[in-house]
Amino acid sequence: MAIVFLLIGLIIFAAIGVPLAFSIGATCISYLSAVRPMFLSMMPQRIWNGVYSELMIAMPLFMLAGELMNTGGITKRIINFCMELLRPIRGGLGEVNIVASMIFGGISGSSVADTSALGSILIPAMEKEGYPPDASAGITVASSTMGMIIPPSTPMVVYAMISGASIGALFMAGAVPGILIGLTQLVLVYVISHRKGWHPAKTNFSAKRFWKAIFSGIPALLMPLFIIVCVSFGICTASESAGVAVLYSMLVGFFIYKELTWKDVWNALKKTLISSSSVMIIIGFSSIFTWVLTIQKVPDLVANFFMSMNIPAWGIALMFDVLILIIGTFIDVSPAILMLTPIMLPVMQSYGFTALQFGAMLITGLAIGLVTPPVGMCLNACNKINRMPIIGIFKGALPFITCNVIVLIAISIFPALTTWLPMILGY
Repeated sequence: MAIVFLLIGLIIFAAIGVPLAFSIGATCISYLSAVRPMFLSMMPQRIWNGVYSELMIAMPLFMLAGELMNTGGITKRIINFCMELLRPIRGGLGEVNIVASMIFGGISGSSVADTSALGSILIPAMEKEGYPPDASAGITVASSTMGMIIPPSTPMVVYAMISGASIGALFMAGAVPGILIGLTQLVLVYVISHRKGWHPAKTNFSAKRFWKAIFSGIPALLMPLFIIVCVSFGICTASESAGVAVLYSMLVGFFIYKELTWKDVWNALKKTLISSSSVMIIIGFSSIFTWVLTIQKVPDLVANFFMSMNIPAWGIALMFDVLILIIGTFIDVSPAILMLTPIMLPVMQSYGFTALQFGAMLITGLAIGLVTPPVGMCLNACNKINRMPIIGIFKGALPFITCNVIVLIAISIFPALTTWLPMILGY
């Protein structure tokens, strides 16, 4: 009964235009007022406890590092590096887009930042080279989904706080799925580009141009490598590595590329403040939602319901995949993680799924929601760049999003894809 009341209340408040964070808070207040009024006095403490976590320090710092690297000349160095790297296999801008997204995702940890940064440069360039507008936009938004899967990942920080899983292990659990998505998209783009004649004419290899792009791109490539190594091998915590990432991005922007200004730093701070504070508010109110579910034993009820259906583990995994894809269509990533994790994680663990595999499935599935209407944050970011209708961008991305769905199903059925690398590293 509690879950029905909470879901109906949440839908009603959201339908009348109340922001999601306050919809969650108002729903919980309404429920406690009607059922457990003595618990209302505990709400402020619960909200504070929801955001009072050392892991939450890492989230705004990773966001800030991504903003600084984006404005400090990183983006075009990554693109130049990828163009020279792929030139020997006659790589067109479609392939460059995907490889650049894999690298940039390891810097920003954000798919929306990936779309905005790379799309503003590559979409016009791809259209100039003969790519149709829908294909240019579609490849950009589809490849940007790797930004929240390949480490470091801001959503994984949120999930780690809720689930208690190791952030280093989660980063490693997302590495293989993220790379698999990139490789499958790369093959698909290559095949489609070859058939439709989007590949560039073969040009002579220039060693001077190649090494210039490589050396220019090295400072950008060291950032994700540094974060992954430091967090995964316990050299420093996620929050400490995020702080070092901010310092590193400023040093690179100011003294190596010399394109970062103090005005850019100020703008990056403002953007980070707005983005991180909105997520913090949602997390604070969602902690009440989780608390209410726990005291009403909703996770146990849901687990017992699924267990009574006698469905095999792979069937439960596929059902969960469908649920993620549906919810990701209507709810943004962080709120979806906060609402689904306390309910579904115990259910999945009762079927033998680890917190790492569940987290990889959850974030990989919700990444697809970033490019599906009506919410589709990456679609909206791309719309601001090329002014195409959101539905047109989605149609262009649809063939490439099938790669994400295939990988999602694979990691749901084969746990080794998410647990092998963390196990090798001793998690």
